[in-house]
Amino acid sequence: MDINKLIERVKNVLLSPKTEWPVIAQEQTDIVRLYTGYIMILAAIPAVFGFLGNVVFSPLGIGLSFVVMILTYAFALGMVFVVALIIDALAPTFGAQKSQIQALKTVAYANTASWVAGIFLIIPLVGWIIALAGSIYSLVQLYFALPHTMKAPSEKTGGYFAVVLVIAIVLSWIIGAIVAAITIGAAVGTAGLRG
Repeated sequence: MDINKLIERVKNVLLSPKTEWPVIAQEQTDIVRLYTGYIMILAAIPAVFGFLGNVVFSPLGIGLSFVVMILTYAFALGMVFVVALIIDALAPTFGAQKSQIQALKTVAYANTASWVAGIFLIIPLVGWIIALAGSIYSLVQLYFALPHTMKAPSEKTGGYFAVVLVIAIVLSWIIGAIVAAITIGAAVGTAGLRG
């Protein structure tokens, strides 16, 4: 892993996406390199900083905060792959080209802003607002990525993006509910053992 290349990619995706997405679309890579060289590193940011914020500011405690961190990280890694599968599966419907690797690049690099904004999760409330802003910018990135990475025609990009967005939101809610249920269940179980 080249940390300088990683930083350069993050900077370019965030600050000059119009020139970076065509570069991304042309790059040759594979799933393992994308995960180990980018996704696993950046997806850890919100999980780790959320953990630190929970340890300092929430009543969850270190043990439960650690469980939340692991679940958040695991679901983030899985969500990238699932959304990439959805983007790839929907490609022909919107006149785009099917390509699992291009779909994974789309999701991985579009999520950059959301993951980087996860640094601020260490700060209560304000951090969540900044993280939300990062997520919104990631959605904008996804919209800009589809014509380059998936070769989506401009007249169909909006529909393609909208369908992917709805599915991703539903999946996020489901995952959020699972993490919350596990966290609440663990908190209740821990409280029961102490009582």
